Amino acid sequence: MRGVEQFNVGEFFEQHETLEILWRETRTPVRALYHGILQIGVGFHHWGNGNHHGAAVLLEEGIARLGPFGPACQGVDVAALIRDASAAREELLRLGADGMGSYDLARAPKVRWSP
Repeated sequence: MRGVEQFNVGEFFEQHETLEILWRETRTPVRALYHGILQIGVGFHHWGNGNHHGAAVLLEEGIARLGPFGPACQGVDVAALIRDASAAREELLRLGADGMGSYDLARAPKVRWSP
């Protein structure tokens, strides 16, 4: 899936554009899975732009939206993404707005496929 590929290489703005199309075309409840992944990616886009508040809010919303889909859905290892995105968000909050630039976005979580 192109949106996941973009997410995994750190093309967070582009993944938003790609996943938004899928999100809009998909019926509930799976629609929220794509929305959650999209929001986490947008959170990292905000992080890269130095928007601490936007990053924290979007990561939190995306993580919450994925909760009902764990441990896996549509081939996505949802539990791992929730765990990894939660750890990254905790790091963001620990670093604060002044320190968030020290985080290497190459360390951002990846969307993994479930076995």
